[in-house]
Amino acid sequence: MFRALNRPDILITALAAAGIMMISMGIRQSQGLFVAPLNDTTGLGIATISFALAIGQFTWGAIQPLAGAIADRHGPRVVLIAGIVMLAVGCALTPYMGTGFGLAVSLGLFCAMGSGASSFSVLLGAAAQRMPAEARGAASGLINAGGSFGQFIFAPILQKLIQGLGWVNAMWAMAATALLALPLVGKLTQSTHAMHVQDDEGGVLKALGTAMQDRSYLLLHAGFFTCGFHIAFLVTHLPGEVNLCGLPPAVASWSLAIIGLTNIFGSLYAGSCVAKYRSKYVLAMMYGSRAVLIAWYLMMPRTEWTFYVFAAGLGFTWLATVPPTAAIVGKLFGIRYLATLFGMTLLSHQIGGFLGAWLGGLAITQFGDFGWMWYADMALAAVAAVLNLPIREAPVARPAAA
Repeated sequence: MFRALNRPDILITALAAAGIMMISMGIRQSQGLFVAPLNDTTGLGIATISFALAIGQFTWGAIQPLAGAIADRHGPRVVLIAGIVMLAVGCALTPYMGTGFGLAVSLGLFCAMGSGASSFSVLLGAAAQRMPAEARGAASGLINAGGSFGQFIFAPILQKLIQGLGWVNAMWAMAATALLALPLVGKLTQSTHAMHVQDDEGGVLKALGTAMQDRSYLLLHAGFFTCGFHIAFLVTHLPGEVNLCGLPPAVASWSLAIIGLTNIFGSLYAGSCVAKYRSKYVLAMMYGSRAVLIAWYLMMPRTEWTFYVFAAGLGFTWLATVPPTAAIVGKLFGIRYLATLFGMTLLSHQIGGFLGAWLGGLAITQFGDFGWMWYADMALAAVAAVLNLPIREAPVARPAAA
């Protein structure tokens, strides 16, 4: 797959986007490690903290189409810089927030908007417009792998910082780390080879209207909803599940790290599959495998090796759904408004994310475990696998501007 990225300018663009994704997603996907120490310090309760993180799940998705639309119209540079700074501010403010409302502002709004504006929709859209079509699948896999590598790196380091220096200093360390992404914005946006895409679609609103009437696009949204539910539930509540099983916190951080590590390979493989197979079949296999893995987990004894094997299996498809999903959006509607239209797909993803994080908190509060959440997650994964099969991948006819 890397032969498609053999031009230096294309490789630099992809690596810069992957680096930004590594920091943004590494911070975002490790926030579940702070739930228990936040609860111990503030006494707010798991449900309240989970609700703040659930707001963040929804906000992260809601900002994607807006950030994508601004990037499509004015370029990605200003959007990425604003997002990175906002992410750092949100992390820095969190230790000063002792109420549920305060956490909703710092984690649910500032951190989520910042990481969302410096994430998939803007980065994939910016990269796609700076490289030829044959390189986009491989580039999306590499960029996506950057986010997974961030999770692999951040989770164990943050767990050590929380244990050694306390969660407050760990949160401030995340704020400082976020700012390290700023120099990479210049590397991504300095390319002089940005492709000129003629705007013959009547503007972004016309493109959105056409997309929302397309059955395949809506089916794609439904499947991605399940992906968001699944990921947010596990990122937020896996540490709690590990604690319920009487295992040390390190099992949770290493499980998250294993998910990130295996998803590096899964993302790269998914990027290569986009050029070889129909993306809808790739997605159906990924969602179906999640249902099987959850069923396996529910039947196994809760040991640390069960968690590690479970994490490795899920990690291979964790965020590897992004390259084939973005590829289908690009095939259907072209790349002119890819950041906006894929941003809308990510909004569906994060509506599922909101429910996964919030309902998980309600489940542990009301029932004392996550049992029914696992069954719901397994059922949704199976449904998502089926929903992707009728998707067509031919371009949608778009009316020309008047």
